[in-house]
Amino acid sequence: MSSKKKITPRSEDYSQWYQDVIDVADLAENSPVRGCMVIKPYGMAIWENFRDILDRMIKETGHQNVYFPLFIPKSFLSKEASHVEGFAKECAIVTHYRLKAEGGKVVVDPEAKLAEELIVRPTSETIIHDAFARWISSWRDLPVLINQWANIVRWEMRTRPFLRTTEFLWQEGHTAHATFEDAEEEMNKMLKVYQVLAEDYLAMPVIPGRKSDAERFAGALHTTSIEAMMQDGKALQAGTSHNLGQNFSKAFEVQYADKEGKLQYVWMTSWGVSTRMIGGLIMCHSDDKGLVLPPKIAPIKVVIVPIWKDEAKRGEMLEHARNLARQLSHLGAVKVDERDYLTVGEKFYEWEKKGIPVRVEIGERELAKDEVVVVRRDNGEKTNLATTKLVTVIEKMLVDMQKALFEKALAFREANTHHIDDYTKFKKQMEEPLPGFVYAHWCGSAACEEQIKEETKATTRCIPFDLEKKPGHCLKCGKATDQRIIFAKAY
Repeated sequence: MSSKKKITPRSEDYSQWYQDVIDVADLAENSPVRGCMVIKPYGMAIWENFRDILDRMIKETGHQNVYFPLFIPKSFLSKEASHVEGFAKECAIVTHYRLKAEGGKVVVDPEAKLAEELIVRPTSETIIHDAFARWISSWRDLPVLINQWANIVRWEMRTRPFLRTTEFLWQEGHTAHATFEDAEEEMNKMLKVYQVLAEDYLAMPVIPGRKSDAERFAGALHTTSIEAMMQDGKALQAGTSHNLGQNFSKAFEVQYADKEGKLQYVWMTSWGVSTRMIGGLIMCHSDDKGLVLPPKIAPIKVVIVPIWKDEAKRGEMLEHARNLARQLSHLGAVKVDERDYLTVGEKFYEWEKKGIPVRVEIGERELAKDEVVVVRRDNGEKTNLATTKLVTVIEKMLVDMQKALFEKALAFREANTHHIDDYTKFKKQMEEPLPGFVYAHWCGSAACEEQIKEETKATTRCIPFDLEKKPGHCLKCGKATDQRIIFAKAY
């Protein structure tokens, strides 16, 4: 059962609204471990849909799934200097392997100290590249294309369910190639996979582009990302893909003999998305009534609610509802709400909060007329129709809803995207309730980037791939430049 708690309006407190939607939709709850969450069955069902869709897409691009240990020797992280620097403050460390009872309490056994501390996986580049050094010896072994679904631990100071938690679920792809060009192609291909996932399945419009040097992944040659706008005008980095160059292959001595027999270092990539996408899904589409889910990602596509007053009609109503569910089963999961301990209003409210795309209502009057009432979750539109038209109408309704959610989110992004060249106007925009995305000229200097961040809390998001270069002056220092980038406040 989902919570009876009321939802705080977005306009009143967006952060609390987000937490309330998670609560009333029964997606997750805080765990006894600070910064960690318990993903409840309905939240896990959404993640499983997401995972299954993406897993199929990853395999279709030639990758195979693997699994590597949760624990990484501390010495591995120190082999690539920028990588360890990037993750040092977020690492959880295992120092002992045994407990013992002492004075009625459980304490760490000082005799069980590890010879080398183990890092709880913050990301897997180091341990996977150690394996690549064993797996790769010849050009015939390339490319290596692998992916793993795993949990990650990063000791975050500020946490929020799905968006940023100490432990989270994700997939991480890791590949090795013979050339820079092959690695670059892989990086771009997988970012495109993420874009298709976000836009075609989550109905979340994203902007693909390249990150600034200051925002790139620790140890990468360069990083690309997809950036989405949430309903509060802030950005969400929804997925990243990195060209790691030869930094890790040199650190871990991952070499191959080319066709002439000469040893070469491989070129590597890594890429990943996480349960953060569920947070983005919530913030992109949901409303003050609760969760709104695009049909393609919803665990339940249609819920059928039979309504009877005469107990003698109960059996007939349920059988009719089950028959309709069978007719709709090709669309995905269809549920008949057979519970008799809830009022009709309570049932409607629960399915509305959970974001079920379509609700079908059948009362005694509808049964007598061989009709149904169909309610669409995103716009509340009600339609009375003959049961003979139900399958055709709902098929079209699910397609229309998927499209409408994407178009609504895209229109919102466009309405809250600005082109600003004056720093005073930029600072004022970042103080607005909906700061949005700002396209501005930037000289490429990390110093200007950091000053803007300190003064406005806005960060560089990405340089869109399709962004035309135009002459102008850096937003901060005024230096002539033709480079532009997106600035935004972000999660």
